[in-house]
Amino acid sequence: MSDPASDPATNPAATSPVGGILKQWRGLRGLSQLDLAHDANTSARHLSFVETGRARPSREMVQRFAEALDMPLRERNALLTAAGFAAVYRERPLDDDAMAQARHALELILKSHEPFPALVMSRTWDLLVANQAAGRLMAWLGAGNAPAGTPPNVLRLLLHPDGLRPFIVDWETAAASLISRARREDGPARDEAMASLLDEVLGYPGIPRKWRAPDFDAEVPPLLPLTFEKDGVRSSWFTTIATFGTPQDITLQELRIESFFPADEETEAAARALADQD
Repeated sequence: MSDPASDPATNPAATSPVGGILKQWRGLRGLSQLDLAHDANTSARHLSFVETGRARPSREMVQRFAEALDMPLRERNALLTAAGFAAVYRERPLDDDAMAQARHALELILKSHEPFPALVMSRTWDLLVANQAAGRLMAWLGAGNAPAGTPPNVLRLLLHPDGLRPFIVDWETAAASLISRARREDGPARDEAMASLLDEVLGYPGIPRKWRAPDFDAEVPPLLPLTFEKDGVRSSWFTTIATFGTPQDITLQELRIESFFPADEETEAAARALADQD
């Protein structure tokens, strides 16, 4: 016998699977039912019925809700599936034939950034592609004994005590910033793979327990360089992040192209000198 409290027909406060996702994202975007209904070109009454399961939205309506909420492609697929429709967006591997144009663009970006490091990461900070300058920087520092993986994971490498941690100047400040950035990039939906990675790195030795909760009162500098030091030599960088502008594939939407720029003249001169030796 079904529970009347969970039956949308007898309990208007009940929530359908698709309705639960819509309510979550409305809350994350700070939108009322009226706001979302307006943006999706429907009525607040219809949205209310969808959220409680009293109405089943069409495929087009689901996509309009997703567009109005600016949901990532992965989450749009989840919304469609919850509404009983097939997923629309594919998640191809980067070496797929259909991704040739995107790979060529990445190669051009990485090559044009020489003699400074640049790399491409997945949503979970897996290192997918890097230019020669990034290889030179890693060769100088050494990969350490951070947890191995294929592909290697940048967040593990930077935060594990046996990785690059010993070479990072003011490691606690830099690491706290990295954790904060990882949380922001994880987005409001809290992806399971990213949540698992964050739980792992927050459990590393030497990671303060207070980092498990975001510090909203912490003072944030306008720009925080990442400075490495080894054998008395320093190398200081700040980075920018780029993404594809109009991706229609989940893999492409989640790629992050990180470009390193010298934070001082000494670092720039050293990078150019190393490139000249190749």
